[in-house]
Amino acid sequence: MVNVKQVKVTEFDQHLFGGGNHYELYKKLGAHPCEMDGTQGVYFAVWAPNARYVSVVGDFNGWDKGANPLRRIGGMGIWEGFIAGVAEGAVYKYCVNNVHGVDVLKADPFGTSTEVRPSNATKVASLDGFEWNDASWLEDRKGWDMTEEPMYIYEVHPGSWMKHPFSYENPQGYYNYREFAHSLTDYVVKMGYTHVELIGIAEHPFDGSWGYQVTNYYAPTSRHGSPKDFMYLVDYLHAHGIGVILDWVPAHFPKDEHGLATFDGTCQYEYFDYQKGNHPQWGTKIFDYGKNEVANFLISNALYWIKEYHIDGLRVDAVASMLYLDFCREPGQWQPNELGDNRNLEAIAFLKHLNQVIKDSGDGAMIIAEESSAWPMITGDVKDGGLGFTFKWNMGWMNDFLKYMELDPIYRQYHHNLMNFSMMYAYKENYIQVLSHDEVVHLKHSMVEKMPGPIWDKFANLKGAYTYMTGHPGKKLLFMGQDFAQLREWSEEREIDWHLLADPRHASMQEFMKDLIHLYREHPCMYELDTKEEGFTWVNADDNDRSIFSFERHSKDGKDNLLFICNFNPVDRVDYRFGAYRNRLYKLVLNSDDLKYNGGGKLEENLVLKSEEIPADGRDYSVGVSLPAYGALVFSFKSVGQTKKPVPKPATKKKAVSEKKSVEKKSVAKKADADQKKGEK
Repeated sequence: MVNVKQVKVTEFDQHLFGGGNHYELYKKLGAHPCEMDGTQGVYFAVWAPNARYVSVVGDFNGWDKGANPLRRIGGMGIWEGFIAGVAEGAVYKYCVNNVHGVDVLKADPFGTSTEVRPSNATKVASLDGFEWNDASWLEDRKGWDMTEEPMYIYEVHPGSWMKHPFSYENPQGYYNYREFAHSLTDYVVKMGYTHVELIGIAEHPFDGSWGYQVTNYYAPTSRHGSPKDFMYLVDYLHAHGIGVILDWVPAHFPKDEHGLATFDGTCQYEYFDYQKGNHPQWGTKIFDYGKNEVANFLISNALYWIKEYHIDGLRVDAVASMLYLDFCREPGQWQPNELGDNRNLEAIAFLKHLNQVIKDSGDGAMIIAEESSAWPMITGDVKDGGLGFTFKWNMGWMNDFLKYMELDPIYRQYHHNLMNFSMMYAYKENYIQVLSHDEVVHLKHSMVEKMPGPIWDKFANLKGAYTYMTGHPGKKLLFMGQDFAQLREWSEEREIDWHLLADPRHASMQEFMKDLIHLYREHPCMYELDTKEEGFTWVNADDNDRSIFSFERHSKDGKDNLLFICNFNPVDRVDYRFGAYRNRLYKLVLNSDDLKYNGGGKLEENLVLKSEEIPADGRDYSVGVSLPAYGALVFSFKSVGQTKKPVPKPATKKKAVSEKKSVEKKSVAKKADADQKKGEK
C-alpha cells in the first residue's frame, strides 16, 4: 500500500492546479487508500474554496458530520485529511458547510466509484492491482495514424444492449462489465467492427439521460460493476483487436444536489453569469471554462480515462453548444464576448488546450468532436489555428443523407444534390460518417422505418443506404440494432430486439452488413485515403433522372480499387452502362440483391465483366450490367494506371497488430477467459 506522502496534496500540486496544468490531479484529489505511520486508512482531498468547513461522513462513522473534519490547506481552498481504518468499499460523501452556512452532502467530484442510484454516495475504490494484458496494443497505438486506418465503429449503450431476465437481485437485468465484455466482443468480432463506442459510462443518476447528465466524471457507472470490472471490459476488447471509445460530456452537467452544481454554495464549477451558466434547452449547468481549476478538472478527467482505463478515444458531446454563446438561445438570452461576436472564447481556449495535451501525451488516443455547425478547422492543428480534434462527426452529411433516403423514390430525382453535395467539403475535416443513437429516438423512427415503401422496399433501400455510406470517404459509425434493421425506435429501458433475427429478413440484413463491413476491412482503398482527394473518383454524380450514383475508391498505390453503383429507384436497369478503364476486368464482390440477402437474385455470383470500347460517363470505355431495382453493386478492379507517383504506405495498425496479435491474441484471450471464470467463482 502506498504511503500517504505519495498522495498528499503539496504546494507544487496546488501551484499546478491553480495554473490549470495539473494533468494527473486525480492522483491527489479524491479518496486514496494509503498508509500513515504504519496505520492503514484513506486520504481524502477535495476542492471547495468557499466552504466554511468540510467533513467526511459515511458508513464508517455513522454519517456524523463532526466525526471526521478535514483541514484547509494553502490558499486554493483544498480540504484534506487522513481517516484511519477506512477501507476500500467504504461509502462516503462530503458534508460541505457552504458559503451560506448550510450543510449539503456532496458526492466526491474525483470519486472513482459510486453507489447505485438513487443513493448516489461515493465508494472508496483503488485503481491499483488490475493486471492489464494490452501493453503491445498500447505501444502499437502510439504509431497509428488513424486517418489512414480502418474505423467502423459500433455505438453501444451497455444498459440496453442485452438484459438478463428480471430478478429481485437485478431488477433491471444489467450485465456486469465482465460478462458484457464476452458477449459484446463475440458480436463485434463476428461482424467486423474495428471499434466500440460506449455511451453512458461515466456515472449518472437518471437512466433517461443515457449518460449525458454526468454527476461523477471519474467513476464508471456502478450499474455494471466496479472500476476493475470496467478495466476488464477494455482489456478484453483490446485482446481481441477492438478499440474502445467513450462518450465524454464536458459541455454541461446536471443540477442534482449531490453533484457539482453550487458545490460550495457558489458557482464553483459553473459560470456565475446565469445566462452563460445555464443551458436553456437541457436544464443543466455549463462549466466555467475560463476558470483554470475547472478546465484542469476536465482535462485531468480526459487523461484519466486514457491513462487509467486505456481508452483509445473520447467522443466529445455537444461541441457546438460549447463554441457558441447563442447556442439554443434567443436574442436577449446571451451577451456577446469582448470582441462583439457569439464565440465562447474560454471554451475555444479550453478545447485547444485539451486537444494539444492529449496529442502531446504521445499515447496515440483520438479525440472526436460531435459538432453540428460549419465551424472551420475542427480537426485542424492547434498551431495552425484549428481546434485540434482527431475527427469530426459529419452531421451535415448525415442530415442530407437521411432527408434523401426518407423521400419517396419518385421525388429523389429532384433532390439528387442531397447525396453528392457532401463531396464538396469531404476533405475540409477528418470526418466520421455517423448514424448514431440520436437518429433513432424521439419519434424519428428506426433506420429501416425511415425508408419509404412496403417492407421489401424498406429493406432494399436500407441495404443501398448502408452501401453508399460505407463507400463514402470518411470513417463509419453505426448504432446497435441498426445492422439487423431493428423496427422499433431505441429505448434505454429495454434490450434491442434480438428476437428479430429469427425472421429471415432481419437475419439476411445482418449477414449483408457483416459482409459489407468485412469488405471495408479487407480493402485498403476504403480507408487509406479518406482525407485525400486522390482516394475517390466520381464515375457519375449527376444521374438524377434515374437516381443512380457511381463512384470509385482507390488505395495509395493504385492497385486496390472498388467501384460502387447505388440505384435508389425501384426500376431495374437491364442495360445500365458505367464508364470504365481500358482492358479492365470488373469482378462483382458485393450485391445487395443477392438471394442470401433476401434479394431478387438477378445477377450471378462472382460475375466478371470486361470493359468495352463504348463511351459512357465521359470515358472511352464502359461496362454494361443489369442493375436491379434498389440494387447496390460493388466491383473490384485492378490498377487505374495513375500518373501520380504512389504515396509510400507506412506501417499501419493492420500490419502492426497482425504480426503481434497472431502470437499474443490466443494466449491473452485465454488468460482473460480464465480471469473471468475466477471472478465468477
